[in-house]
Amino acid sequence: MSIEFNNVIPPNEDTSRRDFLRRSGLGFGSIALADILQSENLLAAPSAVSHDLSPKLGHFAPRAKAVIQLFQMGGPSQMDLFDPKPELQRRDGQKHVEDVESFQPGSETNMLMGTPFKFARHGQCGMDFSEMLPHLASVSDHLCMIRSMHTGNNNHPQATRMINTGKIFGGRPTLGAWVSYGLGTENHNLPAYAVLRDPDGYSGGGTTQWENGWLPALYRGTEFRSRGEPVLNLHPAESTSADARKNVLDLIAKLNEKHRQPYPGQTDLEARIRNYELAARMQLHAENLLDISGETAATRKMYGLDNPLTADYGTRCLMARRMVEAGVRYVQLMPPIKPQVMPWDQHRNLQEEIHVIAPRVDQPGAALIRDLFQRGLLDEVIVMWTGEFGRLPISQLKNGRDHNRYAFTTLVAGGGFKAGHIHGATDEIGYKAAEGRVGVNDFLATIMHQVGLNHNRLTYKHNGIEETLTDKKVTDARVVGEVLKSPPEIS
Repeated sequence: MSIEFNNVIPPNEDTSRRDFLRRSGLGFGSIALADILQSENLLAAPSAVSHDLSPKLGHFAPRAKAVIQLFQMGGPSQMDLFDPKPELQRRDGQKHVEDVESFQPGSETNMLMGTPFKFARHGQCGMDFSEMLPHLASVSDHLCMIRSMHTGNNNHPQATRMINTGKIFGGRPTLGAWVSYGLGTENHNLPAYAVLRDPDGYSGGGTTQWENGWLPALYRGTEFRSRGEPVLNLHPAESTSADARKNVLDLIAKLNEKHRQPYPGQTDLEARIRNYELAARMQLHAENLLDISGETAATRKMYGLDNPLTADYGTRCLMARRMVEAGVRYVQLMPPIKPQVMPWDQHRNLQEEIHVIAPRVDQPGAALIRDLFQRGLLDEVIVMWTGEFGRLPISQLKNGRDHNRYAFTTLVAGGGFKAGHIHGATDEIGYKAAEGRVGVNDFLATIMHQVGLNHNRLTYKHNGIEETLTDKKVTDARVVGEVLKSPPEIS
């Protein structure tokens, strides 16, 4: 067997025999060390290096194959929707003996405020819901209600980045980007990560809610529309025949490949080429997939498409179901932008504003869960209903509530989460998570686990650092096994 010493400096007049032997031996030493580390399972887990959307294996068998995030931006009030507090009702209008952390002016009186809504228990599990979410209450036996969520910041931009990226800082990849990076898509004609926003405009924060950060651009969320053309700029300005279009695309592919070869490892270039290729395939397949006109009248009615109040959000929920059926890994639904771009942000007129937003999302969200269950898909799809934080138990501007980072409620259905289960509890007035506390990064780690990804092992090197979603050096996030049907995988 011959061995080439490509990295060995040959001896010359300035190199001693001892130096030559020492430098030559380093190659064998590295090989031996790597073999020892591998045999002892001490080598770092390799990052994904194939920057495409082909299906990839996770770290262990997944409980779910896809995630649908029903993002409720603004901070839904836990004590007005999910977490009844008799003590808060009893002390309504009384001054709170302890100061709470408020964000905006108007809460200085520190007066406790009970909920104006009635609560009742629903389903065989006896889960509490307020009267404002009757449809979600009707699927309570499919839900895991986490009442003990908390986060790291009480301002919208930072908290929304936290729930989506694991940190309050901008420029980081979202959970959807990490999932698509780690798993790819089961349908090569569609992106792995799809976003369905209100067609009338963007929610607060705009496109930062689905950015790829420093991951290749291929993993960024792709916007789809529920009105008009599903994808902007999908078709050429001038129509051409199918044969002519194919010839053009084949030529572009050849030119792209020729341009790529001299630049191995250039992920931005590779991602750009893959995006163009995906766009070409989407021209042929995306519109047919997202055409909901063939859905039955009963299905359309279940999602509320016959009601102007729920039609838009219902359409997007129905599109989300079709996407995960077709193999999309992560679908992110942004909320309606009524009564405002952060519709759950009720600093004043809480009762009136919840009456505006809750009916718009309640029926469609429940229909999505029921539809997935009826089709036998709920076990393999995670549906999560969450905001970025909760609200305070004291009044703001007499009839509103300020931001609260210490407690909020998240709903999860399917994907191996316990059904009809309530986890955790807040204190007697709903101010702080007190039992079974779940931090945002714990929650993200748990979602990752259920799709077969270890949040500490899925890495991407950025600026010389092996980055992860939950950043184990800082957060020490854990998989919350208490909310899962089966024990967490250890790997």
